[in-house]
Amino acid sequence: MSGQTLTDRIAAAQYSLTGSEVARAVCKATTHEQTAPKKKHLEYLIQATQETNVNVPQMADTLIERAGNASWVVVFKALIATHHLMVHGNEKFLQFLSSRNTLFNLANFLDKTGSHGYDMSTFIRRYSRYLNEKSFAYRQMSFDFVRAKKGAEGVMRTMSVEKLLKGMPTLQSQIDSLLDFEVHAQDLNNGVINACFLLLFKDLIKLYACYNDGIINLLEKFFQMKRSQCKDGLEIYKRFLTRMTRVSEFFKIAEQVGIDKNDIPELTQAPESLLESLETHLNTLEGKKPEDKSPTKDATANNSSPAAAAAAVVAPARHAPAVPAGGPPARPGPPAKPPPPSITPTAPVPTATTTSNALDDGFLLDLDPMSSSRGATATSSMTGWGDLLAEATPPATDEASEALLAEGESADADDAAAAAPATPAPKAAAATIATAAAAAAPAPASLPISAPTSSADIDLFGDAFAPSPGDGPSAVAAGPASDAFGGSGG
Repeated sequence: MSGQTLTDRIAAAQYSLTGSEVARAVCKATTHEQTAPKKKHLEYLIQATQETNVNVPQMADTLIERAGNASWVVVFKALIATHHLMVHGNEKFLQFLSSRNTLFNLANFLDKTGSHGYDMSTFIRRYSRYLNEKSFAYRQMSFDFVRAKKGAEGVMRTMSVEKLLKGMPTLQSQIDSLLDFEVHAQDLNNGVINACFLLLFKDLIKLYACYNDGIINLLEKFFQMKRSQCKDGLEIYKRFLTRMTRVSEFFKIAEQVGIDKNDIPELTQAPESLLESLETHLNTLEGKKPEDKSPTKDATANNSSPAAAAAAVVAPARHAPAVPAGGPPARPGPPAKPPPPSITPTAPVPTATTTSNALDDGFLLDLDPMSSSRGATATSSMTGWGDLLAEATPPATDEASEALLAEGESADADDAAAAAPATPAPKAAAATIATAAAAAAPAPASLPISAPTSSADIDLFGDAFAPSPGDGPSAVAAGPASDAFGGSGG
């Protein structure tokens, strides 16, 4: 019993006299020694939870009582023992903890016995908050995310949309409380906090596996959801992207303290194009106009507008002013400017998109569902009206216009010489003006317009889960995290 204080020995002796071996094992696991709880005492408590004649509520109450000690070592080890039983003990232990209104009330815990006590008190408060959140999550979901089955047939992959939208925020809150532990490598300087960090690391791997399965299930059903469900699902996915960075930082600390790299999963950043597709789909459901950030946005809008093209074609030409009574005929105006060419965009033939099960082949983050190249087709799209008018050949002065102008000048000269009004026939003048206007309006220049090459250039959603060209199931590498994420927790 070296290293134990006199108080530890007295407490163990008292429980031995009362005949409570479980309480005695709890005292042995939560001594004042600055080392992790001994394995033999934890195994005894785990086995005790499996027995039918053991009072599990009494065991939990003893652990909570030890967590009320003034020493940070005893409190920390009591939390570690409780966490160990939550993960490895019988589920009825976790059920009892979740049935309590309050578990650990350590929000104001502070050990003032030394500088080390001040530092460790901070982590005790954070650790107790995570255990409270873990117990609350079990009460909300009726199962433990850490113990839940993972993979294609796992709980989160087969969950309905309604339960998924309810369970994902609960899972996110539990992961947030774990990441709020915010420990650094230099803080892991004793056996007690090292044991705590190892339990948190194992929990995070299993929680993130559930998180990943839930996101895959959410994306598979996103385009069949209602508008309100899509809105909630999009917020869940955005939070998932922000948590990836914090999870990666936690794994880096685990690598710094000596955890094997093969036990640390490698995370890949999700593509931004997938988020854009989800937002565009939600905007479509809400009736909002999708924002096109491509440089040919204005050109596409102008060229694809039938009303604008029709208005440009039927725009009336400038006619000569009315001829006053008894005066000479008015000189006709210059030829009308040719209208911009009307372009009728060719609609691409819709093709059926096949849903790939690439999401089932591995991590969601190892995929690139929106990696199909669209930059090449964007540059070959239709240009704006200014470019069309600049490229069009300016109409040359035709013979009909010159003849009309010459005729008007000769008529003015004759009128001045004769000094007598000469009124031409109205019908003949009108026919001459109509003929000149028709001849002055050349046919619209036809410019080559490159139509989209495939339906992938138009369909923003159908290929959201399709693999990139040339990729297959073999593109998903079986990384070290696949082993940690593949089986059920326990």
